[in-house]
Amino acid sequence: MRKQRIEYDSPVDALVAIAKRLSIFETRYRMASEEFFDKFSKGQSEDSEDFVEWANDYQHYVAIRREIEVHVQHVA
Repeated sequence: MRKQRIEYDSPVDALVAIAKRLSIFETRYRMASEEFFDKFSKGQSEDSEDFVEWANDYQHYVAIRREIEVHVQHVA
């Protein structure tokens, strides 16, 4: 499987794109990303390609959200 690198103009654009992907997984598997990641981290779900991608997207989402929050706090 080849991964492609996507670059965004801003962290907000990246956050929106990842949130859309998370929403697709949440709908498909009828589970919130936070709940899924908790189970995945504890080894309570399989390591399918979808689940690994979902876990990576969720970690990326959390990291970007934190980055934006820190930036906003410094501006305010």
